[in-house]
Amino acid sequence: MIGNLTGMHLLVLVAVLLLLFGATKLPALARSIGQSMRILRTETRSLSADESGADDKPRASAADPSAAAESTVGPTPRN
Repeated sequence: MIGNLTGMHLLVLVAVLLLLFGATKLPALARSIGQSMRILRTETRSLSADESGADDKPRASAADPSAAAESTVGPTPRN
């Protein structure tokens, strides 16, 4: 669908964006989109790095409460 866009379609799209947001707000809009993309890229890289490093250590799951209790900070309550 996007592959069918021609130069005329893009020109109309830019004109509509100018009418909606105005020429003064477009640079700020583009800057915020760029920042959002940069944050998304760094977060996905950190997640993939965490997943590749997580293969070395098993994680505590909700099905195994004893493993989750061992990882808590502080003394464990005794009944």
